[in-house]
Order: sequence, then C-alpha cells, then structure tokens
Amino acid sequence: MSRVYIIMSHYVRPISGSRYPAIKGLETSSFIEQIDYLSGNGFHFIRMEELIAAYTENAGLPEKAVLLTFDDGYSDHYSQVFPVLDERGIQGAFFIPGEILEKRVLLPVNKIHFILASVQNHISLKNELLELLNKYRGTEFDVPENEYLINLYEKPGRYDSAETAFIKKLLQTALPERLRDIIADELFKTYVGISKEALAAELYINRQQVSLMKRNGMFIGAHGYHHYRLANMELKEMRSDIEKGLDCLDEWIDRDSWVMNYPYGSFNSEVEDTIRSLGAKMAITTEVALCDTKLYDAFHVPRLNTNDYPPISDNYLKFS
Repeated sequence: MSRVYIIMSHYVRPISGSRYPAIKGLETSSFIEQIDYLSGNGFHFIRMEELIAAYTENAGLPEKAVLLTFDDGYSDHYSQVFPVLDERGIQGAFFIPGEILEKRVLLPVNKIHFILASVQNHISLKNELLELLNKYRGTEFDVPENEYLINLYEKPGRYDSAETAFIKKLLQTALPERLRDIIADELFKTYVGISKEALAAELYINRQQVSLMKRNGMFIGAHGYHHYRLANMELKEMRSDIEKGLDCLDEWIDRDSWVMNYPYGSFNSEVEDTIRSLGAKMAITTEVALCDTKLYDAFHVPRLNTNDYPPISDNYLKFS
C-alpha cells in the first residue's frame, strides 16, 4: 500500500474548564476517543521512519496506515499526548520551533491564538484592529486603507469565520512585521490577562521533556526557528532560520536524515532546495489531503486535521 492518513494536531488539553475555553484545540478526552476509534476501526499506526522508507526505499505501508503529527512544541504534547501514546506503543511525530527551546519567548502565532481565545466577539475585535490601523497609518507605516484590506482578506477559512480569518491574516502576514508586533502586543495586554513571559513559560515543552519523549520512541522533527513563513523570507535569512532551528534540535535528530514541517505550510522551490541541501529526507505541508506516496512528492506531504476524524467529524471519509 502507498496511502497513509497523516493527522495534524496542535493544542491537546482539557479545554472546556480551562482559563482559555475558547482556544481552538482538541480536548484530551476527545484525543483518547480518537485513538480508540482508529485502533478499533482497522487503522494501523506507523512510525515516521516507515513513511521515510516508503519514499526513499519504496517500502510498502500497511492498509489504512495512520501517522500522528503534532505541531509547535506545546507542553500539552508532553503532559497530555505522550502518556497516551507511550502506554499504547504508538509513535507521535513532534515538530518544534527552535526559538521556544532556546529563549522561551511567546511566538507571534500563539499570541494571536490567545487574543482570539480571550475575546468572544471577533467582529468587535476586528473593528478594534481597524481602529488601531487608523491610529498608526501615516506615521512610520505605509498601510493600505481599511476597506481595501477587508475586501482582500475578509474571507472565511476552513475552520474560521471571515472576521477571524481577517484578524489572523493581518496579524500574521499582511501588515509590516513591526506593526504586527505593536498591535498584537496592545491587544494581548488588553485581553489575555497574563504576561507574554508567563504564558510562554507554561505553554511550551522544555528540553528535558523532549529528551524523555525521544528516549521513549517519539519522533522529533524541525519546524524552523522563529516559526516564520519561510516562503516570504529572503534566501539568506530563510536558510539561517532553518539552520538555527536544526541546531536547537541537534541532540534529537539525524542531520543527514531529518524531516521538515513547514511553518504555516509556507514553502517554495528555494525553501525546498535549502532543506534538501541540509539533509532533509521529507517535508510535511498543511495541504488537506490523504497522502499517497505515489502521487505526492516527499517534500510536499499532505495531512488531514484532527477535526476530520471522530469524535469531531468523519470528514476523513471524503478523502478515502
């Protein structure tokens, strides 16, 4: 067989009773139900090494092969995910941005997640964002008019309303980086109710936890250093980001045979050529599809979301 269901997960935690019940993630109880569903319905959990062999050695995969991947290096992955997988002898593949291990700083992507999780009405949050743009437009920042930005970016995503997608787009990529940081910091301070330093300290995995997971059979992969959109970076800067990310993971990865997970799914031919030259054997994307090693290149590997499987939904059947 050449097909594998690759599942992408981020936050896995007890969400409903937590300080941030609106954070978009998977309840720990639902994660366990999902593992039970897969185990009871003929799926065969494989290791990342088996998928690499399928690409590099044309090795076959079991029928209904499934591979679990976890992005961004959250402490949830150690406290909630790892014990479940370790008990059942299942490997998870964990992709960790280097900066969270080296500096323990809050990544911009997570700053935005927790702003959104702290504000119930995203329409009002969008309007506040527009007001902040009016405040800073014409100072040191050359920013298009609000109506232009709305027409360009206010479109619903796969799991986001149009307003939520608009906020994410502006604060992730559409605005100048310095302005994004200024506005996100203002909104974070207003709404989140905890310092960035305190949230970073509790949010991310640490080196000792990664080492224990690796010793117990988990796979550790690369996710850049700053968690930037690599395709938007200049070649020298992009290569440096990838190399710094690898340096932070050096004790857990094979520099001649490692796996990249493109942050935000962002890559182009320069990114692909760079990671190939640095020893990568495979790269994971955010393209939504069932992976077939005969159809998808080893550096364009697609995934489905954890929300595509029971107990959340049965969307995965549409891709079978």
